[in-house]
Amino acid sequence: MHKVYLISGLGADSRLFKHIKLPANCEVILVNWHIPASDDTLTTYAQSIVKQYDIQDNSTVIGVSLGGMISVEIAKQVNLGKVILISSIKTDNEAPWYFKFFRSLPVYKAIPGKLMTHLGFLVKPMFGAMLPNDLALFKSMLRKSSPIFLKWAMQAVLSWKNTVTIPNLYHIIGDKDLVFPQQNIKNPTAVIKGGTHIMVFDKADEINALLADILK
Repeated sequence: MHKVYLISGLGADSRLFKHIKLPANCEVILVNWHIPASDDTLTTYAQSIVKQYDIQDNSTVIGVSLGGMISVEIAKQVNLGKVILISSIKTDNEAPWYFKFFRSLPVYKAIPGKLMTHLGFLVKPMFGAMLPNDLALFKSMLRKSSPIFLKWAMQAVLSWKNTVTIPNLYHIIGDKDLVFPQQNIKNPTAVIKGGTHIMVFDKADEINALLADILK
């Protein structure tokens, strides 16, 4: 069995992948977030995931959003067979304009971590329209997120710097993604028409077909 690790995004957990179906020869391992050390970066956090889940050479890692950035950092430490990013970025050159804004004016630091778990009303305008059940699930994931993790992750993401080209990397992006706009993404493997930042929910059939082709 080929081991495939699934890593969700900020404010989400493994339920994000409820519609994702991988080929039968894949052993799926769902990666759960753990509380970071106060001085962790995305690089050191990725190191701890590699150790915790014993990620070996030739495995595949699939990451959504923040999980994609973590996947890139894992790939710099382990010779992965494949790295698949969904609704994410692979270098800081692909980061949207607001990264630079919040780096120079870090207003997010003034928001209490506990309050961040109750910002579900921002999900729809930021991530795009969702079916009622999917929206309810995403709000539930956000409410159950660790305030400590959310505060740390925002800082770590904005501080992330990567210029390394990762081999065997596949990048799937949606053309309606407002968080990581498609026009910033260099040489994507596939662009999902109508795909928003949480297209793993409503474009899962198209994504599953792409994943099956990549993993065959």
